Amino acid sequence: MLRAGLTGSLGSGKSTVAVMLRELGAEIIESDDIGRTLMEPGQEVYHRVVRTFGPAVVGPDGRLDRGRLAELAFRGGRLDELNAIVHPAVIGEQQRWMSAVFARHPSAVAVVVTALLFEVERDARARGEHDTVLADWRRRIDRVIVVTAPDELKILRYVDRLQPPASRRAAAEADARARMSHQIPDSIKAREADYVIENGGDLEALRTRVQAVWQRLKTGSIQTGEDGSLE
Repeated sequence: MLRAGLTGSLGSGKSTVAVMLRELGAEIIESDDIGRTLMEPGQEVYHRVVRTFGPAVVGPDGRLDRGRLAELAFRGGRLDELNAIVHPAVIGEQQRWMSAVFARHPSAVAVVVTALLFEVERDARARGEHDTVLADWRRRIDRVIVVTAPDELKILRYVDRLQPPASRRAAAEADARARMSHQIPDSIKAREADYVIENGGDLEALRTRVQAVWQRLKTGSIQTGEDGSLE
């Protein structure tokens, strides 16, 4: 068994890499999907967000207005407040998922896709945490894969994914830069990663790199002990 974290900044292409790894046999879970589920009405995370940020973040349909919440978090300087609510719950779900995966498939490679693996640790330590699961991702991850790309390409991918009208394209680019400003640069993440996958846009080249990493991950899953830690 092997626990892997797949991370990369906004627009890096980590979701594309995740699809390729799934095709090769990896078990995949997307942190964004977990977060969206936990922020649905009726969930404890939803109630904590509303208590913290106020009723203005609730839309007419009773769901969170994610645009308004993002504005308060990123432009209002309250991102750490939001992350402190969401991240512990998301990590708890990741751990439950991994336990279920390994129970049915002991030699599995379980990959958690998350944009903020390094940032969660940084922010937890900034809050004075040292021995918590947020402050040390090595307690829950055996291998870290970082997907990198040039910043301008990341921004282009982000904006193209949003498909804003021409009049809003500059605003979308500014939003991308604001979000990236809260993320640790690729150069720093790469130094801490076990594997770095460069994604410059050539899909076949990317697939070749992913396959090479997959072979290493499979070997690692055989060499890990039953408790999930590396021997």
